[in-house]
Amino acid sequence: MQAASSKTTVETTAGFDSKLMGASVLIVDDEPGMRNFLAKILTPRVKRLVEAASPAEATKKLDEAHFDLVILDNIMPGTTGLNWLTEQRRRGFFAEVIMITAYADLETAIAALRVGVSDFVLKPFRANQILSAVDRALDRKFLRRDNTLLRRELGDEAVRGPLLGHSEALEEVREMLVKLAPLSTSVLFTGFSGTGKELAARHLHALSDRAEMPFVAVNCAALDPDQIPTELFGAVVDGKPLKQGLLLLADGGTLFLDEVGHMSEALQAALLRVLEDKRVRAAGGEREIPLNLRFLFATNADLEAAVSDGRMRKDLYHRMNVVNLHMPSLSDRSEDIVELASHFMAKLSRELAMPPLDLNEDTLLKLRRYDWPGNVRELRNLIERSLILGAFPEEFVGNGQVTGDKAVENLDLVAQRHILHILDICGGNRAEAARRLGVSRKTIDRKLSSWADIGQGSDAL
Repeated sequence: MQAASSKTTVETTAGFDSKLMGASVLIVDDEPGMRNFLAKILTPRVKRLVEAASPAEATKKLDEAHFDLVILDNIMPGTTGLNWLTEQRRRGFFAEVIMITAYADLETAIAALRVGVSDFVLKPFRANQILSAVDRALDRKFLRRDNTLLRRELGDEAVRGPLLGHSEALEEVREMLVKLAPLSTSVLFTGFSGTGKELAARHLHALSDRAEMPFVAVNCAALDPDQIPTELFGAVVDGKPLKQGLLLLADGGTLFLDEVGHMSEALQAALLRVLEDKRVRAAGGEREIPLNLRFLFATNADLEAAVSDGRMRKDLYHRMNVVNLHMPSLSDRSEDIVELASHFMAKLSRELAMPPLDLNEDTLLKLRRYDWPGNVRELRNLIERSLILGAFPEEFVGNGQVTGDKAVENLDLVAQRHILHILDICGGNRAEAARRLGVSRKTIDRKLSSWADIGQGSDAL
């Protein structure tokens, strides 16, 4: 072992640092020399390394924190690593395990596989051997996690993309997201359906120091009440971990709970406990596993009314509503409609492999003046449906001659869309529209007259 140690003082980290840098590792070995040897190799490379000199001490460490990987000696005073691991699996233990031993036979190997040991490393070993084993174990762990989360996202049609728009209402949202990004504070996103609550939550995650860790979105309304414990918290069956729940899969990252107004009483009670204790216990397990999670919530319901009606626990509501971030309706950020329509047209035409439709100045004007009760989602659906059918609905068809970037960016057309939108808000009252725009009534009259001469905006006259 001393000979092995002398070879480890300077080992290259090439190829290993990507997974190790974010990993937490527990070393369980009764020999101080072996613990020091492993610590010298791994401490500069991992996020967190903890040592335990006995199985009893290791059990306490697991009760205090969650680990991605455990490096476990098999032969220790009083018990074996395999016996200890079997007990930990029964209590609730989901980490990868590498067993190090000087005594390996077929019977031990089979027993180790049955309790979920990922790899064997025979003593004595060199630094590059243990680093390779650690790399393989973490690769399996994170690949399994990423595949599970990817399958969920593909099945749920996960919301992705930039937070588009430059309206004052959206800029206020962006400023708040920047303020919240470095914090672990819970945030409740409110607003009508289709306003982009999940998109804003993903944007907040991307701005935070958790950006490289998972973002897991859960639709509370879609959860089967009978599957809630297993789905969220995991399960231990017959003393063996059956499934790692979404909360542990998201560990280190962000958990986004949507439609929280539809949570069942059982889910509310379980979630409140998790928020208070920052721990999770798998169904059928005994251990309360510590969590490192940021919780984000979203709803389009009136949660205060739900609290008053007894449908929402008051204590849970206050736990979720630390910071309330209201997402504006599309009608409150109408300046963004043209930009969003252009983005969806380009994006969806590529995805559907269909030629884009012309967004001429007349069509853009009609899109801008529509109220959009379904918000951004309705606009996106309209663009997708129009691409499939090969034409816009009659109410959005335009006969304009200006298309492309010029139709979007031309200052005269931008001004026209804005003035007519303000007129719509004012119910056609030109004096009130002029006051809001900071111009004279004559300016409004002159603009409308010039647009009427060329057949534009005649319905506002």
